[in-house]
Amino acid sequence: MSFLPQEIIRTKRDGGELDPADIAAFIRGLGDESVSEGQVAAFAMAVFFQGMSRSEAVALTVSMRDSGEVMSWPEIDCPVVDKHSTGGVGDNVSLMLAPIAAACGLAVPMISGRGLGHTGGTLDKMEAIPGYTAMPDSALFRKVVASTGCAIIGQTGNLAPADKRFYGIRDVTATVESVPLITASILSKKLAAGLGALVLDVKCGNGAFMDNLDRANELARSLVEVAVGAGMPTTALVTDMNQPLASAAGNAVEVRNAVDFLTGKARDSRLLDVTLALAAEMLVSGGLTPNVGEARIRALAALVDGSAAERFNKMVAELGGPLDFLADPDRHLETAPIVSACLAGRQGYVTGYDTRAIGLSVVELGGGRTRPGDPVDHAVGLTQLLPIGTRLEKDTPLALIHARSDNQLSATEKQLRAAVRIGDAAPQVSSVVLGRHG
Repeated sequence: MSFLPQEIIRTKRDGGELDPADIAAFIRGLGDESVSEGQVAAFAMAVFFQGMSRSEAVALTVSMRDSGEVMSWPEIDCPVVDKHSTGGVGDNVSLMLAPIAAACGLAVPMISGRGLGHTGGTLDKMEAIPGYTAMPDSALFRKVVASTGCAIIGQTGNLAPADKRFYGIRDVTATVESVPLITASILSKKLAAGLGALVLDVKCGNGAFMDNLDRANELARSLVEVAVGAGMPTTALVTDMNQPLASAAGNAVEVRNAVDFLTGKARDSRLLDVTLALAAEMLVSGGLTPNVGEARIRALAALVDGSAAERFNKMVAELGGPLDFLADPDRHLETAPIVSACLAGRQGYVTGYDTRAIGLSVVELGGGRTRPGDPVDHAVGLTQLLPIGTRLEKDTPLALIHARSDNQLSATEKQLRAAVRIGDAAPQVSSVVLGRHG
C-alpha cells in the first residue's frame, strides 16, 4: 500500500497508535517535502491533543535523527558526553561546563542553539567573542574536540534536518509546547551528534518554558525515557528558573561573567551549584567517577586549579578567537556606550522576579531576537542582578543596565523595576536543583 500522510494524521487525530514504519515514512516525507506544510501542521496538532506513547516518541526521535548525518567519534578515546538546557535567563552554564568536563577527561562536542523569545542562546554568547567560528566545518569541529576536549558550535544543516522544517511549522501553528514533539526535537539532534551519554537541564519556573514543577518533571521523564529507549544513557536535573541564574543577562556580559567564573574572580553561588551538579552527572554518565559526590569534588578541582579555564581559552583560540582572550577579555568584548545603575528606591528585600520579563528587557535592548533571522547586539544587557533574598537600601543598585541610547535606558529601568519584586520581610530561598530523573 502506498504512503498516505492523511491516513497517518487520521489515525493520530482519532487517538490511535502509529506504527514505527508509518512514522518513519512521514518524517522522510517531511525531509523531501512530499508531505505538505498543511499535513505537517495537522500532524503536529493531532500529536498536541492526543499525545504519543513512549514507543511512538522513540520512533519519531530516531526517524528525525536518521533524516541527516549521524556522527561518530572513532578518533576520540575518551567518553563522549554532552549537556542540553531547555533554556532560561542568565543561563551561561555551557561556557563553564564544557571546559570543566573536558578538563576532567570527557570529550564534549557541544552543539548549541541561538536565543529566541525571552531566552538567551549559547551560540549568540560565543559569537560575542571576536573571530570565534561558531559554525566550523566538520574537520575543524573534530580537530578542536580531539585536541581541546570540547567545542561549542552551532547546529549544522546536516544534523537532523527534518527537525528544522518541523520546528518552523510548529512555531507558527501553536504546537511548540507538545512534550513528545519537544522531546523528539531536542533528542534527534543529540542522537545525531554521536554521544555516548547525555545530561539534561530542564528549567522550571517563570523564566522557563515549563513554568511549573509538574510540567518540568513530565518533560524530564519524557526526555530520559525516550533517550534511553533510543539507546543513549541519559539523566536529567530539574533546576529553578524563577530568577536569573547568573548575575548577568545578555551576550558579552554573560561571557564576561563566565570568564570571571572560570578564573575565580567571581562566581555566582546558584550558577556554581547548577554547573557542578551537571558536571557531576556528566562524569558519572561517562564512567569516570562512581558517584556524584566524588564527581563534584573532581569538577570543582578542575575549576579551582585553572585547568578548566585553560581548556576554555584553548577552545576559543583554536576556533579563531583571540589567543589572550581569558587574560584580557575587556580588550576584546564589545561594551555598550551607556552603563547606568537602576537603584532600588526603597529599603527591603528582593523577594522575587518576573524572570521572563528580565529576558524580554534584554531582547528589547537588542540583545535577543523575536524572529530567527534578527541581528543581535552583543554589547547590551544587564549585570549585577541580585539574588532573591538580598537586603536592599534605597541606593542599592537592582542591576547595571548596558544600553545603546538614553531611550533604551529609560525603558529598561521601567521594565526592571516592574520585574523585581521587593518586600519588607526576607523570603525563603529555595534550592536551585529541584529534582533528578534517570
